[in-house]
Amino acid sequence: MAAELVRIHPDNPQMNKIRQVVKVLEKGGLIIYPTDTVYGLGCNIFDSRAVEAIARLKGVKPEKNNFSFICQDHSQVAEYVRQIDTPTFKLMKKAFPGPFTFILEASNAVPKLLNMKKKTVGIRMPNHQIPLLLVQELGKPLLTTSVHHNEDEIVEYETDPEEIYEKFKNVVDVVIDGGAGGNQPSTVVDLTDSSDYQVIRGGLGDFEQYR
Repeated sequence: MAAELVRIHPDNPQMNKIRQVVKVLEKGGLIIYPTDTVYGLGCNIFDSRAVEAIARLKGVKPEKNNFSFICQDHSQVAEYVRQIDTPTFKLMKKAFPGPFTFILEASNAVPKLLNMKKKTVGIRMPNHQIPLLLVQELGKPLLTTSVHHNEDEIVEYETDPEEIYEKFKNVVDVVIDGGAGGNQPSTVVDLTDSSDYQVIRGGLGDFEQYR
């Protein structure tokens, strides 16, 4: 069965449609959704079958993944990472929500499937209402990994939701059309050592302004 294409306004999301997508997530479905950077592929982080399905789509083993997840606010972040020192917390308060993925030490609340052989986890809090409302309604973080354009060496990320739908409609359950996506990923920063933050991948976010 082909995926459902759900059009949601990016600035004023229709809550009935948000809840419609959340029902799919609660049943273990895979979704594609917009963020403040590129379109993301995601699922409920506590559904092991869904996580494994995304790993297969990405061609990686779940325990060796570099998946991150989206939290709705700082209190939810605190549930899934170990104690954050004051300088790091202040930095995150300034930078989130925004186009960053912050690598932090994972707490025991992180599902083992996401944390096998790893002590860290990537955290996103995008400046985009759709994914934040999905997490709020789901009550759990949303796994996120970028939707890539594998056939074009120049256009690395899929940006057109209609094209994304045609390409992925047979492997996911819902594609959210929230308008054109970006072509720059999030900036990935390792925050595990507050004395020496490391930019792992440059992206849309300018981390220098927060150092």
